[in-house]
Amino acid sequence: MKLLAIDCAANLCAACVYDAAAGKELGRSVLDLGKGHAEHLMGVIEGALKAAGSDYASLGAIAVSTGPGSFTGLRVGVSAARGLALALKIPAIGVTTLEALAAETAAIFPRRAVIAALDAGREEIHAALYDERSVLIYGPAVTTLSHAAAMAIDISPVLAGTAATQIAAAAGRSFDLGETAATADIAVYARLAAAQGAGKHGEAEKPKPLYLRGADAKPQAGFVLSRQKN
Repeated sequence: MKLLAIDCAANLCAACVYDAAAGKELGRSVLDLGKGHAEHLMGVIEGALKAAGSDYASLGAIAVSTGPGSFTGLRVGVSAARGLALALKIPAIGVTTLEALAAETAAIFPRRAVIAALDAGREEIHAALYDERSVLIYGPAVTTLSHAAAMAIDISPVLAGTAATQIAAAAGRSFDLGETAATADIAVYARLAAAQGAGKHGEAEKPKPLYLRGADAKPQAGFVLSRQKN
């Protein structure tokens, strides 16, 4: 089965085609945008398909990063994945950015616990803890830097994600570091989704963005008109 993976969770707009049976990437296209995922995603997908010598009809599943990450980027990626899956009548499979970062790190540091953590601002951390077998045992959750540091001191894991160095500094000691970016390599999403798809039967739950806290933009209550009673 060929699988298309897409990632718009952070600064990258990325896509790759992955051969699940052979366990290898066939082609990719990646742009470092920061913003503008909606305008470029379909072109990036076309570039990945062309690089792989594939087309939409050859795909058996769509994988997508579900966050945590950029609110707008997540909506763009998940909407595209669900739309393509519906049009092609194939499953869409969601993979979190924390799971992908942890898996990428576990490949470098096998049989080690991993804390994948992203700096969420406002002195908050988005974190998940995976044990030595890559089994999720905490999160994904919003936590504080001090709590993440306490977990790290307790279990001495490998740290990954944009908050990795912050956690190490708060803990006051050194740790092995994995990938410290905001998202993993696009092929990691494809590999994890292929494994998820192989282990599920029937219709899987449709992917949706993983928002660990509300949007920054909120209605201004002072300008809300009271409802009139009839």
